[in-house]
Amino acid sequence: MKWSQYFIPTIKEVPAGTEAASHRLLLRAGLVHMLTSGVYSYLPLGLRVLGKISEIIRKEMNAAGAHELLMPALQPLDVWQKTGRDKTLAEVMIQFNTKRGTAMCLGPTHEEIITDLVKAFVHSYRQLPVTLYQIQTKFRDETRPRFGVVRACEFIMKDAYSFDTSMAGLQKNYDAMFQAYKNIFARCGLDPVIAEADSGAMGGRVSHEFLVPAPIGEDKVKAADGTEQQCIEVGHIFQLGTKYSEALGALYVDEQGKQHPLIMGCYGIGVSRLLATIIEVHHDEKGIVWPLAVAPFSVEILPLQTTDPQVMSLAQSYYDELTKSGIDVLMDDRDESAGFKFNDADLVGIPLRIVIGKRSLAQGAVEIRSRSCAASETVACENVLARIKSLMSQ
Repeated sequence: MKWSQYFIPTIKEVPAGTEAASHRLLLRAGLVHMLTSGVYSYLPLGLRVLGKISEIIRKEMNAAGAHELLMPALQPLDVWQKTGRDKTLAEVMIQFNTKRGTAMCLGPTHEEIITDLVKAFVHSYRQLPVTLYQIQTKFRDETRPRFGVVRACEFIMKDAYSFDTSMAGLQKNYDAMFQAYKNIFARCGLDPVIAEADSGAMGGRVSHEFLVPAPIGEDKVKAADGTEQQCIEVGHIFQLGTKYSEALGALYVDEQGKQHPLIMGCYGIGVSRLLATIIEVHHDEKGIVWPLAVAPFSVEILPLQTTDPQVMSLAQSYYDELTKSGIDVLMDDRDESAGFKFNDADLVGIPLRIVIGKRSLAQGAVEIRSRSCAASETVACENVLARIKSLMSQ
């Protein structure tokens, strides 16, 4: 992608009313735009990161035996009334009546909806176990949206639901999801604290939270030295048991022909919240420092003199070869000063940068910089592509 042809509206000034580093940098680096409090548009760079995060989640969910689907955000309220959660979640649930007078809501979560769906198709022990998941937008009427997309009224979530015939089967699925979550967060460059948690309005006896230490965290855990750490909750898994299947009549028939309620688990990850959390952990005074796996682009090519044919010819050749190799590349082909382009590069935080200038080119070399360690090296022009691929494999 060429910067001049892409939509990256970076902002030099610090936006007013931004308490969190991630909120400031999401706005300044042109990843999101606030429509109103708690409601954001994801701009092209931000959407690319969400795509990388979602792909990591999909690979780990699929490896754990889950199957992806997509459920509606628009939901009839009577399904929620059967479990009583129209009242327990009343403070955050966005409710309204249609023109036909039907009471509806925008889904804050999907336990009721997935149970109703599985009830329609799963009737025998032979069809179990099954685990289904989606990556979808949720809606909650937050009293106090905070920290940008960390606590928002409209947010993207991965929610998975397992259905089993026994508690032993539930435990097996729960353990598989537990490990998948550890894999997902590690691949996103995070090392969460895992803590037993209160199941709250979700129900069930066993649940675990995945918490990333950060100054803006609204959860607290005790560190090894006994002090309290503020953390952002990025994931939560629950052993629900039969709370929803009993309320909604989701039953299966066992080998003896007897009916039993399905035994459920649910597993959530805040996808858009992960976007902010990664930035909270990976940034410096200049901007974002993306882990390679979730970066919007892997490599930025930065030609210093865009009017020089030799500089631009080499930049284009690197761009073409890296793109052919399947590497995400952004080339800053704008006719701006070196300082301006370096500031934007640091702000956006792409992991590897190839800097091409007339002075180094006269010596047959270019500069490769790593955003994470601020290290740079001079590399012969003919060795640049091999060096980039080597750095990406480390």
